[in-house]
Amino acid sequence: MGKNETNRNKLTPAEIKKFKVILVKKLTEILGNVTSMESEALYRDRSDLSNMPIHMADLGTDSYEIDNIIGLVDSERKILVEVNDALSRIEDGTYGICEGRGEPIPKQRLKAIPWARYCVACATLLEKGLLAKKGYQEYVGTFPDDSDDDD
Repeated sequence: MGKNETNRNKLTPAEIKKFKVILVKKLTEILGNVTSMESEALYRDRSDLSNMPIHMADLGTDSYEIDNIIGLVDSERKILVEVNDALSRIEDGTYGICEGRGEPIPKQRLKAIPWARYCVACATLLEKGLLAKKGYQEYVGTFPDDSDDDD
């Protein structure tokens, strides 16, 4: 990446402020979703079944729905952690910097995933297990050629 491209991708204070607003909105949205889903799972209205014996199929359906809600809550909590971490990176001045290469994350990626820690190349390597979290340079030192894929 050339110097001009690096400067072009560097976030301005105004852009960082916009991303902070987006992240805070996402945080509020997730907290609302999680609270709602947990309430639904824990405090389900059973008044319509109070005079009827519980049927095994009803228990199975309830169990499935609760498991599904728990999975959704877990997924939302993971994003919540990422959003909180992104807000921390804004505070310490490292927001928008790839944790693998140490270079600016392209603005388009941040617009799509405002809590992104890595550029696309590093995120791909992380998913393939070729990138150690928090520091690709320490793990391998250089990026492999895309032509080396086994696919």
